[in-house]
Amino acid sequence: MLNNILFCSAGRRSKLLKDFRESLDSKSIIVATDHQATAPALYFADKQYIAPLISDPGYVDFLLDICCKENIRAITTLIDPEIEILAKNRQRFIDNGILPLCPSKETAHLCFDKFALFEHLNKNGIPTVLTYDSYDNFLRGLTKGDINFPVFIKPRTGSGSVGIHKIHNIEELKSFIYEGEHEYIIQEFMDCEDCDADVYIDTISHKPVSMFSKHKIETRIGGANKTISFKDERLFNFIKQICKVLEFNGPVDMDFWYRDGVYYLSEVNPRFGGAYLHAYGAGVNFVPLIVNNINGIENKEDIGNYNEDVIMMMYDDVVIINKKDLVY
Repeated sequence: MLNNILFCSAGRRSKLLKDFRESLDSKSIIVATDHQATAPALYFADKQYIAPLISDPGYVDFLLDICCKENIRAITTLIDPEIEILAKNRQRFIDNGILPLCPSKETAHLCFDKFALFEHLNKNGIPTVLTYDSYDNFLRGLTKGDINFPVFIKPRTGSGSVGIHKIHNIEELKSFIYEGEHEYIIQEFMDCEDCDADVYIDTISHKPVSMFSKHKIETRIGGANKTISFKDERLFNFIKQICKVLEFNGPVDMDFWYRDGVYYLSEVNPRFGGAYLHAYGAGVNFVPLIVNNINGIENKEDIGNYNEDVIMMMYDDVVIINKKDLVY
């Protein structure tokens, strides 16, 4: 049976699609969409479509039409704002025989709303970064001595590294809060080691069955571009706790801080992370896990099956194409 998969909003994720193509059987196809014909990752898929904006009222119908035409068995997105759209329409895809690699709609909302996620994790005893949703609440915490400068501010519903700033004093904080460019959250500045993990959560059991953890060596805008693999059973067990209070399906990227022997969950991106390429290069392959789930097979746990001290170093590449060969 074919295991065709649709990648929405493919953007620049060319290497991910290339690696996926290497692992998928030769008869199955990868279909990619993007709003722009010049999105380079489109040209690493077997078939390409130009999509309307994700805010378009007919966007989900557009995706379902592609799924029907191309016999799609699973669908995922590579951008954060689209995750909640897929999650809200999860049952529509399932009713059409398509496996949505996205969380439940409740978990999708929590992962996109950073303060809502903080409240949910705090309520469920998951260590996370101290976070305030307003300037007034932050001042109360500052007065009580619960937090001090420097602090970190970021948009409550942002993605990538857009709008993130390290703030050193109250005057600087006021200037950003009252300019009104974003609805900011204010977080404790974690001056400690950071790391992340690529996790596959089985879509049948909703349990994590594969994990790959790495320390960040160097970070640029949007994520880490140099990482080194490591293993820690404490982190693996912590991830299992997280997956008991959030409902995921498929690939998830989790960011952590490590301070004084304790891991703190920073953010969760319920999609393929930008540095999943490291996991794949080190032998941790999510494609067979997806294929199993497409075909109703529950995956067995296989955690930590990789070598430590494997380094990933990202670099830039290009796609060269004639204008007449762009997809329209």
